[in-house]
Amino acid sequence: MAIKSNGFTKGHLPEELKKLLRSVASDWGDKIEDMEEALQVSRLTGAMTNEVYEIKWSSKSGAQARKVLVRMYGEGVEVFFNREDEIRTFECLSKHGHGPRLLGQFSDGRVEEFIHARTLSATDLRDPKTSALIASKLREFHNLDMPGPKTIVLWDRLRNWVSEAKRLCSASEVEEFWLDTLEEEIKLVQRELSKHSQLIGFCHNDLQYGNIMMDEHTSSITLIDYEYASYNPIAYDIANHFCEMTADYHSETPHILDYTSYPDLEERTKFVRAYLSSAGGNPSEEEVEQVVEEAEIYTLPNHLFWGLWGIISGHINKIDFDYFEYARQRFDQYWLRKSHLLPSPIVDPIVDHFCLMMNAS
Repeated sequence: MAIKSNGFTKGHLPEELKKLLRSVASDWGDKIEDMEEALQVSRLTGAMTNEVYEIKWSSKSGAQARKVLVRMYGEGVEVFFNREDEIRTFECLSKHGHGPRLLGQFSDGRVEEFIHARTLSATDLRDPKTSALIASKLREFHNLDMPGPKTIVLWDRLRNWVSEAKRLCSASEVEEFWLDTLEEEIKLVQRELSKHSQLIGFCHNDLQYGNIMMDEHTSSITLIDYEYASYNPIAYDIANHFCEMTADYHSETPHILDYTSYPDLEERTKFVRAYLSSAGGNPSEEEVEQVVEEAEIYTLPNHLFWGLWGIISGHINKIDFDYFEYARQRFDQYWLRKSHLLPSPIVDPIVDHFCLMMNAS
């Protein structure tokens, strides 16, 4: 089971996609007769599940070129999310005025509206004004009333991924990543976090800089790519965003995370205060502190989530990315941070053993 690499160019577009592009062009008053001459195809970098392309052509009026985004689905990703559910989420968010419009679907992917905005960079996340805008948009996202049950997805998804990782891994990989211990770890962390308020919202669950776009003229923020979106504790989504500040997926080593750049307490507090204040409220210091603390503990299941994702992706994904090394770093952080974030009676000999290993290295 492997994610295929379509790698198409304008001369090798699937016939089904050509037909769809002609239809979209026609709806806009354009006519594409010769695909070879009319289309300009550029692959966009940064995606680690699908292949994403910008396709453009000259409009009939001779004005600015028409642009669409074509997303080619990867094979094997059904282990991570249900594609039909993801498309329904996409359509629903589009109707609510969030993200790009869905222009059409074909068997291997879909055509989306091309958003004329700038995708953020890793450094953008550290800009205070930009960070406050992201916080406000995230709260708006969390408050969406989406169809379906409004129950936490995180824990069941983690357990399913543990089973899938163990199925795909060799015995040595199971031992290296301590996969036989993870079901108990998930139970332990879930039990501890259930003691907190756990405000539930519709969470993006993958709020890295590449999934955030900004209109340079209006400074409006748009969140894109909803493949992992679901109802979850809002503190988990905030924790995920903080963890993503350690990543630069456009560097020469995109799989390497720099935890020295993890946001400090002041930066995390500012983000949470902007989040809680965005609807015109005036949160107390106690309210801000509570969300900051809960988000910090929720980094633990976040490390497990993306660690498991890395292991599974390393077996099914052919995109040029060192998934296994990425997984190692996320699991390392889980074991290192567990002793700091959970009450001491919960910390077990596994953590002590791991910390000794890390200190020795």
